[in-house]
Amino acid sequence: MIVWINGAIGAGKTSTARELAGLLPDSTLYDPELIGEALRRLLPDKRLAEVDDHQDLPSWRRLVVDAAAAVLAEVGGVLLVPMTLLRQEYRDEIFGALAARRIPVRHVLLAPAETILRERIAEGGGEERDRRRAYDRIPAYRQALGWLTADAHVIDNGPLTPRETARRIAEAVTTDTAAVCDIVQTPEPTRETVAAGVLLFDDRDRVLLVDPTYKPGWEFPGGVVEPGEAPGRAGVREVAEELALTLDRVPELLVVDWEAPRSPAYGGLRLLFDGGRLSEAEAARLRLPGPELRAWRFVTEAEAAELLPAQRHERLRWALRARERGRPLYLEAGRPTP
Repeated sequence: MIVWINGAIGAGKTSTARELAGLLPDSTLYDPELIGEALRRLLPDKRLAEVDDHQDLPSWRRLVVDAAAAVLAEVGGVLLVPMTLLRQEYRDEIFGALAARRIPVRHVLLAPAETILRERIAEGGGEERDRRRAYDRIPAYRQALGWLTADAHVIDNGPLTPRETARRIAEAVTTDTAAVCDIVQTPEPTRETVAAGVLLFDDRDRVLLVDPTYKPGWEFPGGVVEPGEAPGRAGVREVAEELALTLDRVPELLVVDWEAPRSPAYGGLRLLFDGGRLSEAEAARLRLPGPELRAWRFVTEAEAAELLPAQRHERLRWALRARERGRPLYLEAGRPTP
């Protein structure tokens, strides 16, 4: 199990984690900052200059998960992770990858009042540049509080010492008050996969996108085709599971897109189907019955460009052209061939 202790810089995460290690049996302190320090030594300056923070490096997010899994395999028990994580898409990527490895995560947020947080930063010592960095990150923390407080077990540790805070966390973990994050455990692929997505439209021809909790970026309703399952019927099944919507027919094929392997992903075939237009009443009945999705919304093609990763948006763009032309297209890496 992992106890991820989140909060702004200066909230007391590391000092609390050290105290918590003495309260939770078989617990080990794991600081992902060490991964960032290693990458700063390993990566060329040119690459490091391209990002504002080491969390923006895909390699950091991947190695944080790999190292956590390796440490847990080595020592077992509970891994205590004191790490600020303010971008929801990074939380989705990291926690989703841990869930895929069957590693449960309990997410705790230390949330002292901002006045107390600023006092702690001022009194924390260290170099001036570190204090300035902590102050500069407060607006991002304030902006992230909406999703953080909904996702994590919140502890106001403003009036508490690190020891008292650690006791609160230990009690919340042992009593399940700080519950395991409810993330779908999608097994990591070990080879190329076939995935089926279904495009659904409203009466203004906007397309429906969904926001998964276990990976960054918006998606189309759909998922991986199971062994022995027809792709079109896989799309119908996924729509029913994700949106509580039963399609009365197998949808028509729009695009077949071959996604090249790109480490650590394996790639494979990605199919998009036309699920048709939903009436206003049908759209009003859409539900998110499980933990897999956070939200859904109808968007224009231009709005989709702001939400979808680049190759996924290209796939949508050509699927919409195929829908207009009335014939399916074959794509490679999001582009028509020949």
